[in-house]
Amino acid sequence: MILRLLLLGTAVAASSALAAPRGFTVEDMVNMERVGAPVLAPDASRVVYTVRTTNLDKNRGNTQLWMLDLRAAKPVPQRLTQSEASSTDPEWSPKGDAIYFLSSRSGSQQVWRLPLTGGEAVRVTDFPVDVDNFRLSPQGDRLAFSLAVFRDCADLACTKAKLDAQAKNKASGRVYDRLFVRHWDTWGDGRNAVLYAAPIDANGKVSAAPVSLSGTLDGDVPSKPFGDHDEYHFSPDGQSVVFAARIAGKTEAWSTNFDVYQVPAAGGTPRNLSADNPAWDTKPIYSPDGRTLAWLAMDRPGFEADRFHLVLMDVSTGKKRTVAGDWDRSIADYSWSPDGKQLLATADDVGQHRLFAIDAASGKVSALSGNGAVHGFDVRHDTIVMSHADLASGAQLYKQKLGAAPGQAVQLTWNNAQALADVKMGEYEQFSFKGANGDTVYGYVTKPWNAVPGAKYPVAFLVHGGPQGSFGNAWGYRWNPQVYAGAGYATVFIDFHGSTGYGQKFTDAISGDWGGKPLQDLKLGLAAAAQRFPWLDTQRSCALGASYGGYMMNWIQGNWSDGFRCIVNHDGVFDTRGMAYSTEEIWFTEWENGGSYFNVPQNHEKFNPVNLVANWKTPMLVVQGDQDFRIPTAQGLGTFTALQRRGIPSKLLVFPDENHWVLKPANSLLWHHTVLDWLDTYLKH
Repeated sequence: MILRLLLLGTAVAASSALAAPRGFTVEDMVNMERVGAPVLAPDASRVVYTVRTTNLDKNRGNTQLWMLDLRAAKPVPQRLTQSEASSTDPEWSPKGDAIYFLSSRSGSQQVWRLPLTGGEAVRVTDFPVDVDNFRLSPQGDRLAFSLAVFRDCADLACTKAKLDAQAKNKASGRVYDRLFVRHWDTWGDGRNAVLYAAPIDANGKVSAAPVSLSGTLDGDVPSKPFGDHDEYHFSPDGQSVVFAARIAGKTEAWSTNFDVYQVPAAGGTPRNLSADNPAWDTKPIYSPDGRTLAWLAMDRPGFEADRFHLVLMDVSTGKKRTVAGDWDRSIADYSWSPDGKQLLATADDVGQHRLFAIDAASGKVSALSGNGAVHGFDVRHDTIVMSHADLASGAQLYKQKLGAAPGQAVQLTWNNAQALADVKMGEYEQFSFKGANGDTVYGYVTKPWNAVPGAKYPVAFLVHGGPQGSFGNAWGYRWNPQVYAGAGYATVFIDFHGSTGYGQKFTDAISGDWGGKPLQDLKLGLAAAAQRFPWLDTQRSCALGASYGGYMMNWIQGNWSDGFRCIVNHDGVFDTRGMAYSTEEIWFTEWENGGSYFNVPQNHEKFNPVNLVANWKTPMLVVQGDQDFRIPTAQGLGTFTALQRRGIPSKLLVFPDENHWVLKPANSLLWHHTVLDWLDTYLKH
């Protein structure tokens, strides 16, 4: 184990006093240490978490495990792992004497066990294929885990042999007879994510061949592309496993019908617990006493942004009830309190992402966190540890007592304090205005880091994607307002109709109206910001957006062509017809347009940017990831071709190795500098 003292308190203050202030840079952001979600020890005495660092020379990140002893007056971070390979997904042993985690240090990704009494980590699994995610049973005697396998194989060795044969085959073609052909950034190769379980012996190693828990179901567990071990859990006695799955078949690409299943942990036939709901059911978790099973549920089939609410099922009778049904927020993640009387949940809430407590009996909801964003948390006994960030700070860990009022949390980690000691972040403020239909709409502004009274500053006008999402009081590594503040720009970003955290009716308002109320909100929001904040020079402004935000850039070209001096469009929809027939998750385009293109083409064409190219005139930078299968490359090429054919100043930045996001450190640097240079060209020079 290696100890590292973080510079705290007076050391940071002294460093800040000696260094001249400066703005936040792209290099600062790319090199930041990223603190992951906390996992508390069974007795709440310690917390383990991950920290991701970036190696620019190797052009990749590296994640390792760290621990804090919460019994200390001033806990000092202790590094638990150090390897060329990352260590992720930590879980405590039931006795709190070891940490289980994932690592590919042996050449393939397997489960490892690190004893906290001393000694090196030992490998728990040694399968011929990678372990994608796992959970340890409450008794510590069994693992549940997911593997990507060929379903027609009788064992894991068969899957490995098939993969080796594919690699050696000189013919590269693949034949498909159903969707998904490709998903997010990966072409299908015939494998599915299957949930398995296997016993662990006294030496802490898997002691028998794994047994399939979900293999009889035609679906991925967990779901692709972003599902993880939150989609399955053991029962408190370790005898059962519950998981969520969508039956694939021929309809997978246009179905959101996930169900919750229960299966014996030793293997058996899964039993569907939510067959009565044709919409999305997921993230099942047993109460601490095992008598109640909770999960998240949506009501409307085919809609990925419906409100996730809590369903509780009495395990003995199967009777179900909705908790906090009148609470108009969509839950992202949740957990039971140790006494089973409450459920803790995170949700978008008026530009914040708060942690809430929900009374399991009455459904009463109370906030546990204030402004900012809580994206990871754990609770044991009366202790909560959460990962918290805001528009001026990356995620750090905080501790507070269960039931404490917002504002009582104590900061535990100070990563990046030394590296950013001389950085002055831009001040930010939330504001509201009357948007489309006279509804109250919220947004944020951020000042340049070196703003002075009486001066006016050029504006980066950021438009979020989703479209059911939010640019709120949170820290990000792709569209971070502080990068623009550090480069001398003010930023404005609006949570237009369709954004999350303002009630489901507000979220629903964008479906079928992509170019209507959202565009009105953006126009009214920029005008309202300019009136309220005189330091905004909206005559020198550039609009930027990705995904739906990129679509809006194309829509602005045709409908607000005199609004900006320049535009940045990242992975944006250019032609809704092409999008309908080439994107992978078809349920999205069909819900948003009220049906498939061949049934209601007029709906898809109503707000189609391709039909208004004759109106385009604003210089545009187009960015496209060639591995983006959500909004495929042809959309970006179409946008750039239209600009070039119209004679409009334009550039195309293509990343052959990136998906819908730009993730590699060197590519992130190139992306940001290209974007900032584009803004400088039209707003400063």
